[in-house]
Amino acid sequence: MKERKVVAETKQVDEEEKWVYDSSVDHKGKVPLRASTGVWKASLFIIAIEFSERLSYFGIATSLIIYLTKVIHEDLKTAAKSVNYWAGVTTLMPLFGGFIADAYLGRFSTVFVSSIIYLMGLVLLTMSWFVPGLKACDSNLCTEPRKIHEIVFFLAIYLISIGTGGHKPALESFGADQFEDDHPEERKQKMSYFNWWNFGLCSGLLFGVTFIVYVQDHVSWGAADVVLTIVMAVSLVVFIVGRPFYRFRKPNGSPLTPLLQVVVAAIKKRNLPYPSNPAHLYEISKSDKSQGRLLCHTKKLKFFDKAAIIEDTNDSAEKQSPWRLATVTKVEEMKLVLNMIPIWMATLPFGVCVAQASTFFIKQGVTMDRKVWNFVIPPASIYSLAAIGMIISVTIYEKLLVPVLRRTTGNERGINILQRIGIGMSFSIVTMVVAALVEKKRLGLVETDPVKGSHSMSVFWLAPQFLIIGVGDGFSIVGLQEYFYDQVPDSMRSLGIAFYLSVIGAANFLSSVVITIIDHATENSTGKSWFGKDLNSSRLDKFYWVLAAMSAVNTCVFVLLARRYSYKNVQNVAVADCYREGDDRDNDDAASMA
Repeated sequence: MKERKVVAETKQVDEEEKWVYDSSVDHKGKVPLRASTGVWKASLFIIAIEFSERLSYFGIATSLIIYLTKVIHEDLKTAAKSVNYWAGVTTLMPLFGGFIADAYLGRFSTVFVSSIIYLMGLVLLTMSWFVPGLKACDSNLCTEPRKIHEIVFFLAIYLISIGTGGHKPALESFGADQFEDDHPEERKQKMSYFNWWNFGLCSGLLFGVTFIVYVQDHVSWGAADVVLTIVMAVSLVVFIVGRPFYRFRKPNGSPLTPLLQVVVAAIKKRNLPYPSNPAHLYEISKSDKSQGRLLCHTKKLKFFDKAAIIEDTNDSAEKQSPWRLATVTKVEEMKLVLNMIPIWMATLPFGVCVAQASTFFIKQGVTMDRKVWNFVIPPASIYSLAAIGMIISVTIYEKLLVPVLRRTTGNERGINILQRIGIGMSFSIVTMVVAALVEKKRLGLVETDPVKGSHSMSVFWLAPQFLIIGVGDGFSIVGLQEYFYDQVPDSMRSLGIAFYLSVIGAANFLSSVVITIIDHATENSTGKSWFGKDLNSSRLDKFYWVLAAMSAVNTCVFVLLARRYSYKNVQNVAVADCYREGDDRDNDDAASMA
């Protein structure tokens, strides 16, 4: 009898191992077969289109300030603000795109539609250079471009912003969906996925700021736009070809509705006493796989627990209105989102430091000696050093640090997500200090020889600040992606990636605000702004010192928040035991952050 039971259990385990039971489906709408779908065989197609998108984005973004000053003829301050506004919109649009992906279209369809919009922007950008009526000027000597060129140019790059808005959050979360959270081996592979995702991202960035920027500088802007358009079109075809290998998750309506239901239910039952035992709170059966993973109860934000109190024990809980009764999992999802807000805000100053790399850092390179033998390095290509720094950082972390840290800490990630982010944020302080010292030296050369200026100073003086910020990004940027994907409710993971992108977007707007405030403050107090008509009449070194101080204070605040943070705890045991286990886990996390 026992042997039959063992055989039956073995068959059941083999059957569960054969199929993926995590509410995902294959391209035919059926339960996915583990051997032929998902994991790296699927995610490589997804990383491929991310490579082409980042190639296009950074090929445009890193040269945008140069295009605006040389072709559109904006002054430095206006051009920097224009870049920040565009980058801000580009990285805030994913909030809308992520919501659409999670609620209505699904991640695959959102990527497809947004890629078409992205491609339309690239086509329009190409036309603005080659169509005679849309070109900037009839000659290269004009001091003011045609208005129609400006309109078409900005329309094109903002179409790209809209395309990125759906592309970025849906594509990255779609790639992570190819790994099952409850399967031990696939869960470990998912942790590596974010590292190799960023490896592909940085490779696209590297080609964008070297090859594409070289074509812009030595052939024409239009020729570079043609290359970007062709690469994006080809990558879209590759993405579609990979469809049979993907695992899909069906959209289940607005992920915000359950959160609102928790708030309403808690308010309605605000006068009820808290239950003495959390096991008395309402939760569905763990065997009901259609509801996804269940979360453990936590003590924080106890007010929302009232949403899970069962009022009428005579009536079936399943029949009660979700606006009156919520599950423990829905309550905990609400807590997860609220707990993210302080972390999100604490990462904004870090994003302000990152924003300088694509604006003022590159503009500094324009004024310096860029010759290597007989070759002149395009100014935007110096940004490639940040990509190299990030590639080195991610590779060393994945191949050397993680295995050692897993053995040392017993944590399958190596270190906690917020620890990784905090390490990256400390690098941003060092970056701003180095940038301030280098700019001080450059301005010293300008003061000594106003005619030759800093053209005698090699552009490779900027290498340390780019490399350091790239190494820091290997910790912080990848950490932010993991954090906002992993710690949001499972139903809003595209929106979670959008939250990560919104950090960079909001930081770009914040950077413009900081520039405006310092501009007015320094002009009113000294009569001369730190941001002049050009770099040589500006004092970017002082601006960098302000950012270094701001980032240092903020990093201390972030560490305090991280030490008090409680990570998502998936329910694998009974609710009451889970409650006690959660307390122990909170204490362990706080100790590890110390």
